[in-house]
Amino acid sequence: MNLEPLFQQTFHSASTVHASSPGRVNLIGEHTDYNEGLVLPTPIPQRCEMLFSPRADDRVEIHSVQMQTRAGYALGAEIADHTWLDYVQAITQELQRAGHNLRGFNAVVSSDVPLGSGLSSSASFLVTIAKGLRKLFDLEITDVQIAQLAQAAENGLVGARVGLMDQMACSLGKAGEALLIDFRTLEYRSIKLPETMELVILHSGLTHSLAGHEAGTRNYKTRRLECERACELLGVASLRDLELADLERVAALPAPFAGRARHVITENARVLETVAALEAGDLQRVGELFYTSHVSMSADYDVSEPEIDLIVQIAGRTAGIYGARLTGGGFGGSVVMIADKSQGRVAGEAVMLEYAQTTGQSPRLLSPAV
Repeated sequence: MNLEPLFQQTFHSASTVHASSPGRVNLIGEHTDYNEGLVLPTPIPQRCEMLFSPRADDRVEIHSVQMQTRAGYALGAEIADHTWLDYVQAITQELQRAGHNLRGFNAVVSSDVPLGSGLSSSASFLVTIAKGLRKLFDLEITDVQIAQLAQAAENGLVGARVGLMDQMACSLGKAGEALLIDFRTLEYRSIKLPETMELVILHSGLTHSLAGHEAGTRNYKTRRLECERACELLGVASLRDLELADLERVAALPAPFAGRARHVITENARVLETVAALEAGDLQRVGELFYTSHVSMSADYDVSEPEIDLIVQIAGRTAGIYGARLTGGGFGGSVVMIADKSQGRVAGEAVMLEYAQTTGQSPRLLSPAV
């Protein structure tokens, strides 16, 4: 989308900086990042795009295409108002806390990463703002530091206790590659995806929020607290300290802590197995690991929904698909599937149609493009 005409119409001047970041789909390694574990995300075609220009004062003025509104605030006076503007305020607040000098700026933002889809719309937005401000004000920050600032912004003023995976994937990810990240050390390396493989991403039509406002205990914040409690009961600093050999000891924990810990431990192992299978071009094995991961997320971690489970079940009987699993934080969102390169679109459309007819939901096939 060409945002320049809108920028000039809104601010009566030309933009000087463009920034963009993709959304991401996590192939495997869910709810492991905040447990110092392993993840394997890859970028998706959908992106957040922003244009910027500096101002002579300390005002921030930003127009959102999707929200069809303009909002603003003064630098240094960031206060959460529980709207989309909190994400902008959070980034400028964290940059200033880190000692970076900012001035006011104008911006226009547009994103086709679906909100609440489990595809990192918020991380993509935050990383794009930070990258734009880095260029606009010549800030000395690396891509990894941008990811860390974006996480701090979401943990802080936004109020969502997210891990660092989404921000790292949006800041560092490259098309055609997955990013194996170890969140104990922040070491990462690129994994080339097999050319015979096609990713199919289906948004279920169920949106979610990670800010922890959902009723009861089925929310992201509670899952983090449950993992922390499991660590206390097991006498370890992090669930990453545990391996498959510790599963018998984990099984003795009371519910729900046994399931939460078991998922994280086995998911870390699945990440490494998936990397090995991808590097060997063994899509059959990757698919098996996807299905096993989904069962763990649904039964042990309790972040799936009946509609999401149904998509995975439909995928399991659809020709051309090797595996499927819930991706992202859960409680709605999207399913990621792997398929043969020549069959991804047809298979994805078949899954989408059967799911829509069965549930009455309005799913959206995000990849391959239709």
